[in-house]
Amino acid sequence: MSMAANAGAAAAPRPMTKEEKRVILASSLGTVFEWYDFYLYGSLAVMIGAHFFSAFDPNTRAIFALLAFAAGFLVRPFGAIFFGRLGDLVGRKYTFLITIVIMGASTFLVGLLPGYNTIGWAAPVILIALRMLQGLALGGEYGGAAVYVAEHAPPGRRGFYTSWIQTTATLGLLLSLIVILGIRVNMGEADFAAWGWRIPFLASIFLLAISVWIRLQMQESPAFKKMKEEGTGSKAPLTEAFGTWKNARIAILALFGLTAGQAVVWYTGQFYALFFIQSILKVDLYTANVLIAWSLILGTGGFIVFGSLSDKVGRKPIILAGCMIAALTYFPLFTALTKAANPGLAAAHENVKVQVVADPATCGSVFDPVGVRTFTAPCDVARRTLATQAIVYTQAPAPVGTPAKVTVNGKDVVIDATFAASIAREAVAAGYPAPGDARIVKVGFMNALFTTQSLTIIGILTILVIYVTMVYGPIAAALVELFPTRIRYTGMSLPYHIGNGWFGGLLPATSFAMVAGTGDIYYGLWYPIVIAMMTFVIGMLFVPETKDRDIMTYENK
Repeated sequence: MSMAANAGAAAAPRPMTKEEKRVILASSLGTVFEWYDFYLYGSLAVMIGAHFFSAFDPNTRAIFALLAFAAGFLVRPFGAIFFGRLGDLVGRKYTFLITIVIMGASTFLVGLLPGYNTIGWAAPVILIALRMLQGLALGGEYGGAAVYVAEHAPPGRRGFYTSWIQTTATLGLLLSLIVILGIRVNMGEADFAAWGWRIPFLASIFLLAISVWIRLQMQESPAFKKMKEEGTGSKAPLTEAFGTWKNARIAILALFGLTAGQAVVWYTGQFYALFFIQSILKVDLYTANVLIAWSLILGTGGFIVFGSLSDKVGRKPIILAGCMIAALTYFPLFTALTKAANPGLAAAHENVKVQVVADPATCGSVFDPVGVRTFTAPCDVARRTLATQAIVYTQAPAPVGTPAKVTVNGKDVVIDATFAASIAREAVAAGYPAPGDARIVKVGFMNALFTTQSLTIIGILTILVIYVTMVYGPIAAALVELFPTRIRYTGMSLPYHIGNGWFGGLLPATSFAMVAGTGDIYYGLWYPIVIAMMTFVIGMLFVPETKDRDIMTYENK
């Protein structure tokens, strides 16, 4: 009874010590900064494409700009492997000190890098190299920060302590949006497009200096120091983590039973929602960013709420419930988002009948998740164009050899070099909203809170963010607790970054490719729904609950 009382006292909540607050601040501030750096590129991809890929036409340069952005996601697992191994060999503190320097220097150099018109092909090559360095650094940063905080947290409080790390991705996105919006408003669109876009990148040097100074003051984590003193560290973390079945099995379960579903819910709520509002619902860039920013402001506290709750009820129930609820409600939520943000478009989808009439043999696959394919067959050109203009269509078979055509309420539209302009004109005449339609939501930062239309949209987006906080708030604690100290940094980093870098990072492009291939603006939601449901099933059946583990002594026997 005495032992039980002592254990209960040890696990009882207590105020954070000054040292613990410094640990969380050091880890969180640096990670906010790294996410800020990473998101800047995504937010400014169009302008970056114009400066570094100007040798190409506008559509192709946009594709290359997005591919350069995707490169940062694709290399994240390799950063997890390299820096995870380093963190288990030399320590958590010094490894994620290195990652922040690499991330900050790469971001600053993007702001200085001359464009294509100045140094030719060297510009895009160097840009892609810097993006890959950012991705590698981010691959090592998250695991280091999460492990470092968890290994400082008292028993029974790891979910709460690590949830502060979980806020950093959202806060980094929010910070990048606020900085970009502030600079654009103050200097004007023309100057911002010409050179002002570089300012957010250059300003990151100040954030880097502050973050490095704070991290230099920190000590190594207690669990790592204990392991070193006892001489129980791993001499080959990669081999031990992924070359032995007992540990590799845990990594596989962590990927498919936790992080894959977490990733798609996260990217749907914060990135695909933004893409959907801008590219499909045709809301202007400024308004879309304002609406997303408000949803992030209102919903971010959920990370702390659900992280703390996971200390009481467990990590698994909250993460898997978030996956399940998201999967069940995405279709009604995105349908409601369409009706609120662009009611004219929602009405047109109901009332205007658009068909692609073609010989099925002349229609190929238009699945193009990385945006590198060139479409020449009239049927494929028509379907891609309709999807880009958010025009819902169905396909009807035509006799063999019949030229493909598109009909709008029965009126033929020829698929030729002017098809994009022709179909846009006919769609508007039939009832689709024209660009700048007064019914499309358009607000500023403050008046977004004073119109029924924008408040409805913010409410829907905030629900999506709450789903994000459910799956993401407890995930750091869950991953840390799955692996023993000797391979913890390596073991947790790879499944996290494969899940978030690949399953999540490629979600917007993959979902849009699914929309283009079917003519249904909601069809892309099947991607996150299927992955989230997969994670729910695998997680329920195979992933253990870990909230009560003593991570100072845990070994995977």
